[in-house]
Amino acid sequence: MNATLLRSAFYIAAICGLYLAAAMFVPAMADLYYNNKDWEVFAVCGIMVGGISGVTAVAMRGNPPPFSRRLGFFLVNLLWVTFAVVGAVPIYLARADLSFAQALFESVSAITTTGSTVLTGLDHAAPGLLIWRSLLQWMGGIGIVALGLFILPFLRIGGMAFFKMESSDTGDKPFARMASFTRAFLAIYVGITVLCAIGYGTSGMSHFDAVNHALTTVATGGFSTHDASFGYFHDTRLLWIAGFFMTICSLPFSILILFIVRGRLDTLRDPQIMLFLGYLGIAVFALALYISLNGEMTFPMALSESFFNVSSILSTTGYASTDYTLWGSFAVVLVFFLTFMGGCSGSTAGGIKAYRFLILFNMLKTGMKKLIYPNAVYSIRYGQLTVDPETQRAVSMFFSAYILLWAVGSVALAALGYDIVTATTAVLTALSNVGPGLGDIIGPAGNFSSFADPELYLLSLMMLLGRLEILTIVVILMPMYWRG
Repeated sequence: MNATLLRSAFYIAAICGLYLAAAMFVPAMADLYYNNKDWEVFAVCGIMVGGISGVTAVAMRGNPPPFSRRLGFFLVNLLWVTFAVVGAVPIYLARADLSFAQALFESVSAITTTGSTVLTGLDHAAPGLLIWRSLLQWMGGIGIVALGLFILPFLRIGGMAFFKMESSDTGDKPFARMASFTRAFLAIYVGITVLCAIGYGTSGMSHFDAVNHALTTVATGGFSTHDASFGYFHDTRLLWIAGFFMTICSLPFSILILFIVRGRLDTLRDPQIMLFLGYLGIAVFALALYISLNGEMTFPMALSESFFNVSSILSTTGYASTDYTLWGSFAVVLVFFLTFMGGCSGSTAGGIKAYRFLILFNMLKTGMKKLIYPNAVYSIRYGQLTVDPETQRAVSMFFSAYILLWAVGSVALAALGYDIVTATTAVLTALSNVGPGLGDIIGPAGNFSSFADPELYLLSLMMLLGRLEILTIVVILMPMYWRG
């Protein structure tokens, strides 16, 4: 790694720091409006971060080198670490009485749109702190889509553009210029957020709650302004509105751009969209039927609860309307496996993602055929397209690394004294960026406030690994990366 690459990476990180500094004045104004003294914390942090970022940007400014994989890997890690640390500073200094590990965990959970929290008493928390968490998730959602669409494909790690499997990348780009694509994405992202806030506001939420929940719904983040999450509102209209927007934001934004801007209905036939909507529908109906047959509630009510909670888990948002672990063993097992799955590539959702399951299934099917006809030539298909060997290798590497990290992290938490359910699901929900786990401690009715600092640092790392597709972080830990 030479000095020019390092200077360029720190320059870009400093520019991002300036944006974060400007964003800190939003919660400062919220606290000032509600007469909360934490406005001083956000104002001072904004000035301090802005000053440091401005000086760094001036010092590191220069002619940028051509974008390379080496620069890309370092830049992605640097940007997410910068966002995490800077985002944690006002949380740590605010009057929430958190350790730095807790503040960092909250910040990482926000920017990775995980939704796990160490905060309690959200119903009476400072409005600026609540807005800041929501803003971090919303901005994290923008970064996640940009990462999946523009950076990871170039790094050969993941993302739909590299695989050339999305309808938006099968010979005709959504827009000829990247700037046009970016403007369209931001317009749609902001537009969906506004529509979601209007939907919440007209269905019973206060303006403050509507804005906060819209920010975290579109980012599929899951931070709420109440300890009971959506269970606080007791309104089925809100469950359907939230479920709809969580589902929409689990779809590839490139597909949404083509559909909304160009009217391309054929893009909705993308294989991973069909798979995602398929297992979403099956899981929702099966869980609703199970709940109603057990006499928990009527089928229409069960369908509302099932749709909301299943879409929350599959989109990796992490909202909860009730403690669904009380619905029975089938619900618990179903939630456990849904936590792995996630949404589509190029969306704000996390998890393993639908396109990887499609490729892995087709690789398995082709491998079985080769056992019968070893000399035959078969191709791995994704819809009408052929999956190249490099893509197959990337998918296999990600899946293997995911399972390995889950196992290692679970053993580490178990060694620190946690039971098997808490240990395994805490690491799983961190890697998949879902939010709540299972068990009495971190289930939908609990949170991570009882975790000590070492566990929080471990889970923060797992959240970053999961959000950055694992290999993006692992590769810079290799000595080979730093040579030359």
